[in-house]
Amino acid sequence: MIVQLTPDDEKLVHERMRSGAFESVEDVIHQALRVQEAEEAWLVLHKREIEDKLVRAIQEFDGGGGIPASKVRQRLQEMRETCSSCGE
Repeated sequence: MIVQLTPDDEKLVHERMRSGAFESVEDVIHQALRVQEAEEAWLVLHKREIEDKLVRAIQEFDGGGGIPASKVRQRLQEMRETCSSCGE
């Protein structure tokens, strides 16, 4: 099989290899596929829970709950700042 990567994807592959965690392009792709498989398995296991949360959120929104549109941008910025400091 021949795969043509975009320049951005090729750059990412080479960055992974330079990290020393992978010995070849095939290793990088194999790991990416394993991670994708694990994510899909997690979604299957948690599908009902995710669906229940979405239903509750829609019901809350329909009942007048939720975040006013005027505050969404502020909340997203706060979440972004919190997440960016998680890895420190």
